[in-house]
Amino acid sequence: MSVAAEKEQTERLLANVEAIEEVAGTLPSGAPGRSKLYDVADNLLASATPIRPVVAADLLDLTEKTVRAWASEGVLLVSEQEPTMRLEPRRVHEVMHLVREIRRIGRTRGLLDEVHRRLSDQALLERDDLAESLDQVVRGEGTVVRSGTTIPE
Repeated sequence: MSVAAEKEQTERLLANVEAIEEVAGTLPSGAPGRSKLYDVADNLLASATPIRPVVAADLLDLTEKTVRAWASEGVLLVSEQEPTMRLEPRRVHEVMHLVREIRRIGRTRGLLDEVHRRLSDQALLERDDLAESLDQVVRGEGTVVRSGTTIPE
């Protein structure tokens, strides 16, 4: 498939995913259709063909060199290395959202660092052990630890 055809196909897919997510976002949190719509969007991304760096660069409004650097840093995930590098569509989509948001608030310098920080924060927030710890704090359970010493409550 040519780069132009792949770009058009990927743009169409991401436009559909964005439309589904937009509709899902209008539904109240916890509404049964909301999570189903997000699942449909995720399934579309999961079934997508891995993306060439040149196409991802266009989608992210970055240079191909920058996209390749972000892939080597782990911000964009490589799904295929040979014969040509291809990127994981879910992560490209996720990073696309982050880049848009960061640019929307006026940040253009240090984009890689900011995207990396947000991905790291998101990964932490998705950890089950952190969620349980935060729930314990809210319930007033646990032990306070400061400077390596335990302070009884």
